[in-house]
Amino acid sequence: MWVNFPHMPTGRVASRAELKELVDLAREHQFLIVNDNPYSLVLNENPMSILSIEGADEVALELNSLSKSHNMAGWRLGWVAGKKEFIDAVLKVKSNMDSGMFLGLQHAATEALKSGKEWFTSLNKVYAERKEVARQILDVLGCAYSNDQSGLFVWAKAPAHIADVEKWIDEILYGTKVFITPGFIFGEGGRRYIRISLCCTVESLNQALNRINEFLKKSPAEKLSAAKA
Repeated sequence: MWVNFPHMPTGRVASRAELKELVDLAREHQFLIVNDNPYSLVLNENPMSILSIEGADEVALELNSLSKSHNMAGWRLGWVAGKKEFIDAVLKVKSNMDSGMFLGLQHAATEALKSGKEWFTSLNKVYAERKEVARQILDVLGCAYSNDQSGLFVWAKAPAHIADVEKWIDEILYGTKVFITPGFIFGEGGRRYIRISLCCTVESLNQALNRINEFLKKSPAEKLSAAKA
C-alpha cells in the first residue's frame, strides 16, 4: 500500500492513531506499506515517521527527500528507511538500474544533513510568512481551507457559486497574469479545489494579492476586457 503523509497535494497530516491503524492492518493481512514522507519537516510542528509506530518495522518502508527538507530540488537526493530485508530487495533492483550517484552530491547531502533545528526554524519562518499571504489570497477569492496543512502548498476548496473551476482559474490568469493551480490536474477528486505554491517570495505573493483584489473590483465587462488584453 502506497501512502503519503504529510499528504500532497492536500497538506493533510496523519495522526499517530491513523498511522497505527494502517500498521495494524498491514500486520494483520501481511502487506507492505510504503510511506512517502518528503514534507515531514516543512511547516510541520510534530514531524513523524511511520517507522516510529510500534511494529511498523515489520511491514513498512519510508521514503524521504532532501529536495523539500533541505532546498535541494533537482539534485535527486533522497533515501529509503526500513528493515534490512526490505532494503536489500530495493538495492537489488536499484543496482540493475544505475551505477550509483555522483560522489560530490553525496558529500553535499552529508553536509545538508548536519543542519540543526535552528536552520529548519528559520526556513519554516519564511514559509509561514508566505503561507499567510497565500491565505489572504484565498480569503479574497472566498475559498475554504484548513489551517493545519503541512508542506509547500496551500490546498483550498473553490466557492460554491463557482460552477466551473477551470474556467474561473483561466479568468483569473488572463485578467491578472496570476496562475493558481487547479486541483483537477491531481485527479477527479480535486476538481472543486485549487492550490497555491509557497515556492515564490512574499513580494510576489503580495503582488498577486493586489492584482486579484483589483481584478475582483472590476465590472463583468471590465473583467472580460482585462482577460482579452
